[in-house]
Amino acid sequence: MEKQIEILQQQLKQQEKLASLGMLSAGIAHEIQNPLNFVINFSKMSDKLLKDLTEIVEDNEDKISQEDREEVEDIVADLKENMAKIVEHGERAISIIQGILLVSRGKENEYLPTDINHLVKEYVWLAYHALRANHKGFNITIHESYQEGLPRIMVIPQDLSRAVLNLMNNACFTVWNRSQKEGEAYAPTIDIRTALNADGMLEVSIQDNGEGMTDEVKDRLFENFFTTKPIGQGTGLGMGIIRDIVEVKHQGKLSFTSEVGKGTCFTFVIPVKKS
Repeated sequence: MEKQIEILQQQLKQQEKLASLGMLSAGIAHEIQNPLNFVINFSKMSDKLLKDLTEIVEDNEDKISQEDREEVEDIVADLKENMAKIVEHGERAISIIQGILLVSRGKENEYLPTDINHLVKEYVWLAYHALRANHKGFNITIHESYQEGLPRIMVIPQDLSRAVLNLMNNACFTVWNRSQKEGEAYAPTIDIRTALNADGMLEVSIQDNGEGMTDEVKDRLFENFFTTKPIGQGTGLGMGIIRDIVEVKHQGKLSFTSEVGKGTCFTFVIPVKKS
């Protein structure tokens, strides 16, 4: 009993650290958003200036040699391409930051019209890059299958993104753990899929070829404070939170299949509420 109490205390301390980290992340995200907006806006302004420069060159075509004109055109084309990349990646960074802010301070239980494919993709790759930041050099093959033409669906985005992030974190952890045991002979792989099923409901699945779960782990999976991760890396609350998000808040269904040595597939199905 004393050992169990000690474990619970350590897990609660970890939960408090995660809560503090969440507040810190929201603050950092807010501060980064302003300079990113400047980067994007000045890139767009620079693109307009390049267009003005192109027009000036064209107006003075007879005063510039063919060779110089071609060189200017090449430089302008390269600059336009660079500006487009700056805008593209800047807007992606803004999107990530807005997602972080949404998770940290989104209105409680507010349904919003959401691009599910975009949300899933964003948080799948956030989890992947978080793993890479902690384990440099570790790679995972990620197969993505997003059904085209999905309508914007009414969901609670800050909650659904948390569910995707937690499931992807678990998938990343198990394939990383297996790779530590099996080495180069093992190819860590995660498959992501979104689709409308035959009943017209949204179906999202995250499948890994990690260690899989024993019968004991399956039985205790949703038990509060139960975790297979080392102390400090898991609180044992994640799966319960995911089930609450899917089944209580979105009136859906969370299911899984798993086999030791072959991997695990989590699938959640939620009713489609179009905007």
